[in-house]
Amino acid sequence: MIITLKDGSTKEYDNPVTVYEVASDLSEGLARMAAAGEVDGEICDLRTVLDKDCSLQIHTYQDEAGLAAYRHTTSHVMAQAIKRLWPDAKLAIGPSIANGFYYDIDREGGFVPDDLGKIEAEMKKIIKEGFSLRRFTLPRNEAIAFMKEKEEPYKVELIEDLPEDAQISFYEQGEFTDLCAGPHLENVKPIKAFKLTSLAGAYWRGSEKNKMLTRIYGTAFPKKAQLDEYLTMLEEAKKRDHRRLGREMGLFMMHDAGPGFPFFLPKGMLLKNALLDYWRDIHLRNDYVEISTPVILSRTLWETSGHWDHYKENMYTTVIDGEDYAVKPMNCPGSILVYQQEPHSYRDLPLRYGECGLVHRHEKSGELHGLMRVRCFTQDDAHIYMTREQTKDEIKRVARLIDEVYKLFGFQYFVELSTRPENSMGSDEDWELATDALRDALDEMGLEYIVNEGDGAFYGPKIDFHLRDSLGRTWQCGTIQLDFQLPQRFELEYIGADGEKHRPIMIHRVCFGSVERFIGILIEHFAGAFPAWLSPVQVRILPISEKYMDYARTIKDKLVDAHIRTELDERSEKIGYKIREAQNAKIPYMLVVGQKEEENGLVSVRLRHGGDQGQMDPDAFIAQLKEEIETKRLPDARVE
Repeated sequence: MIITLKDGSTKEYDNPVTVYEVASDLSEGLARMAAAGEVDGEICDLRTVLDKDCSLQIHTYQDEAGLAAYRHTTSHVMAQAIKRLWPDAKLAIGPSIANGFYYDIDREGGFVPDDLGKIEAEMKKIIKEGFSLRRFTLPRNEAIAFMKEKEEPYKVELIEDLPEDAQISFYEQGEFTDLCAGPHLENVKPIKAFKLTSLAGAYWRGSEKNKMLTRIYGTAFPKKAQLDEYLTMLEEAKKRDHRRLGREMGLFMMHDAGPGFPFFLPKGMLLKNALLDYWRDIHLRNDYVEISTPVILSRTLWETSGHWDHYKENMYTTVIDGEDYAVKPMNCPGSILVYQQEPHSYRDLPLRYGECGLVHRHEKSGELHGLMRVRCFTQDDAHIYMTREQTKDEIKRVARLIDEVYKLFGFQYFVELSTRPENSMGSDEDWELATDALRDALDEMGLEYIVNEGDGAFYGPKIDFHLRDSLGRTWQCGTIQLDFQLPQRFELEYIGADGEKHRPIMIHRVCFGSVERFIGILIEHFAGAFPAWLSPVQVRILPISEKYMDYARTIKDKLVDAHIRTELDERSEKIGYKIREAQNAKIPYMLVVGQKEEENGLVSVRLRHGGDQGQMDPDAFIAQLKEEIETKRLPDARVE
């Protein structure tokens, strides 16, 4: 038996061996740090037996897969602790997730935050007891009977959904046994640093028709220092929470009259419009033309596009004059109608339509989250119609545009190539051509990327851009989707150089993704301290007393005439209080005016967090600030 390792080297064995035995054979240090294996691309336990030729990778606690096994085992320890403390609690699911794990629990009366400390204490006892984990399987009917005996109805339901001939996997540690496919650590002893972080409601299987369970979130790291660093980041994230800052800064609000439908307040509209002005500027420079399409369109359109069959559960529908209509969840069918309204020649292509269109999608109430997950949002769409020969160059052109946008805000990002999902339409040939075009464009640009199998749109593969914010969190925003299907379904045409009719290729793409969500990300990325060009209020004028109010108004008029967003603090408060208030409002520049400033025709300039910058001529200050705004320069300290 030949085992091929990650570096291409091989190991030969005459008899079956476990993944752990191979790790031990390679080095004692590797065996000590090993948490999981990967055999022929499948993540598995260290206890997995190898009995034929295969490829093998050993994952340690430092790898994503190894850390996932570590956290998954911690979730089982948490479930065991809960069952010890509250034997009548019913277990649902408890996977590892990015940065941690959770378990959904059904318990009469639910849980309160004080319960988390009790659970943690019991978890420490379990870890100290040092249980080994044992995996075993049962036929489906025996597995159902086993879980019924343990009075775990949610586990029974999960098993009943599996094929009748399935062998059902369980893991046992001490007195506790859980339905699970794994992988897991071999023993609970390596779990050194963990913390239960929060409680939330979660519908069983994500459906509002099912019972609401309690989801207990936690995280775990191999070292306490790593846990402490992560918990510090969480505390910083709470301070930057866009919902709190949005309320305090007067940017947006939510209301029970429209759950998931955000209201932008005056300062929020200033921010949103500044962002859209930039969007229009960069698209004008890249030869896009802007269009606007209706919010409500007929059912027949959505049937032709495929959304009625593939996306209807996420759409809002209505009846007009006895006919079915839908509120648009996407802008693409409207863009197609614009393309169809006149004939096109190959000389017109590529044709780039940009649209900041308001779309509506039904999200479950339990998944709504500030601006990050809403039911209506402005999508900064563009749809590009092109010939097959132009495809690769257009993909690269879009990728460069997205790169320019993210760099402006100081974001780093990584790229995923998402391939054909199960619920898709179109031929194998078209999907292969589209996927190869995206892959070739990424390769030619030298962009590293991860392949995300089966996560494409139902009409085509896509490139997703995941940006990383100032706290290291990642967000999926930009996307490039290549589509052979909608041009066929709508019978789009152009006249080629040969005088014959041809079918164009279509790109769907966004930079911000959802403008609302992007604003939420920016609020947290900058902690509300936006660059001057984006800040809703760029300057606040602070008169020392009422005596200097007329001079302050003169300065304000100058700034407003220069198209600088300015406020005048006319309150009868002490100047120190006014300065603190302006700093708390995260206004980039404060201009203090008093007797000396009025006598000399100057202003005293203060920065948001940089303190007193001395006196300046108002015209010189305006010229300096205008240059900062026009170049969209980030502050010296990007996140203040």
